[in-house]
Amino acid sequence: MLDEAADEAGEEEPIKQRKNGLYPGVSDELAENMKSGWADTELRGLEPIAQAEYTAARRAALSARFPGDRLVIPAGNLKTRSNDTEYAFRASVEYAYLTGNLTEDGVLVLEPTSDGHKATIYLLPRSERENGEFWLSGQGELWVGRRHSLAEAEQLYGIPASDVRELAAALKEATGPVRVVRGYDAGIEAALTDKVTAERDEELRVFLSEARLVKDEFEAGELQKAVDSTVRGFEDVVKVLDKAEATSERYIEGTFFLRARVEGNDIGYGSICAAGPHACTLHWVRNDGPVRSGDLLLLDAGVETHTLYTADVTRTLPINGTYTEIQKKIYDAVYEAQEAGIAAVQPGGKFRDFHDAAQHVLAEKVVEWGLVEGPVERVLELGLQRRWTLHGTGHMLGMDVHDCAAARTETYVEGTLEPGMCLTVEPGLYFQADDLTVPEEYRGIGVRIEDDILVTEDGNVNLSAGLPRSSDEVEAWMASLKG
Repeated sequence: MLDEAADEAGEEEPIKQRKNGLYPGVSDELAENMKSGWADTELRGLEPIAQAEYTAARRAALSARFPGDRLVIPAGNLKTRSNDTEYAFRASVEYAYLTGNLTEDGVLVLEPTSDGHKATIYLLPRSERENGEFWLSGQGELWVGRRHSLAEAEQLYGIPASDVRELAAALKEATGPVRVVRGYDAGIEAALTDKVTAERDEELRVFLSEARLVKDEFEAGELQKAVDSTVRGFEDVVKVLDKAEATSERYIEGTFFLRARVEGNDIGYGSICAAGPHACTLHWVRNDGPVRSGDLLLLDAGVETHTLYTADVTRTLPINGTYTEIQKKIYDAVYEAQEAGIAAVQPGGKFRDFHDAAQHVLAEKVVEWGLVEGPVERVLELGLQRRWTLHGTGHMLGMDVHDCAAARTETYVEGTLEPGMCLTVEPGLYFQADDLTVPEEYRGIGVRIEDDILVTEDGNVNLSAGLPRSSDEVEAWMASLKG
């Protein structure tokens, strides 16, 4: 990475060079030369982004919920990874959901009016040519790429746009009730420190989380795109399992990541590429272990679309293409539990119905195999099956892999399923390598099967049905890809 960019630019401030930069300064002649001779690159006649009508409806619902309040929703700022390099930026879900804009430092402000709110999106404008910011600042466009102008942003997002550098001062002078989504922009929060309360801000955060429980048509389409790319990513992995055996789980991680970056924005979460006994570690993301023929590979991964919707899919695959007898026994038990869970995803049913249905099957299995004393109802009441199942059977899915996490318990876990909700169904059985309560042949085997299920008017749709689930289908699918 080049290292000559200044940390700041501006006529009032001296240009700060990096301590060990190779240029000691900027001559007046060069500074003047850089101001002119550039073509007009303003983009005109831009079409609104695909979700503009949906984000407008979401802002209208937000306005109706908090009449008379000024609402401030930041995108967030860049975060330092090390020294002078930053992590790739990902806008806050709340901001992206309401605007469709994904750039750092943005802030959506809804100013109360007599009949609702006026929305303004505050953004960094194009890099300035007159003061040299475009080539001297580490965040100038010659270093990190062109930003949209404010006029371009208005066309794209359908929201009046203003310079975000003026917002903090304006907010300090604001009067009346204010709510802000906390945790993303310390400067904006500091400007509002004497105007907000934690309780009122939490009400805003909870509302925006619950608003995402039911997906609109655009969101459902984006989730399907994410899943479709994820299916192709799983196919990519199966085709190179021989190379993974020659290297490590990292080859699997890198293979899936390539698909995510080519077809989407990124992976939606750290890929779990767990071979052998690593499959018994629920969130194994080190991905540095060996990949051995005869073992299982638990691959839990999802592509995130350019609009930040993510898939979340798991398959447990025999690395050599064929399950052993004991692997198949455990896999088929999990598959049976998942079938029961998916069948329980119905509009009007309770959210937790699919969890209860899947857990009942798993409890039956561990009793049947003699791992724990029945009856099954006793096992479920005491949660004894959790030694080997550990986690809940699913969660809401959307712009976050664990979406709607701030929603109230009564509207989420204790709530009722509605058409448009999207959730995972992902039962699992995990027999730790050091678990002396199970037969030796079970130890080190972990199995999870996970699919993304959209609730419909008359039942559900498995968005990830493009990946086979039953053991026989998985073996046939792997054989066809390797062949």
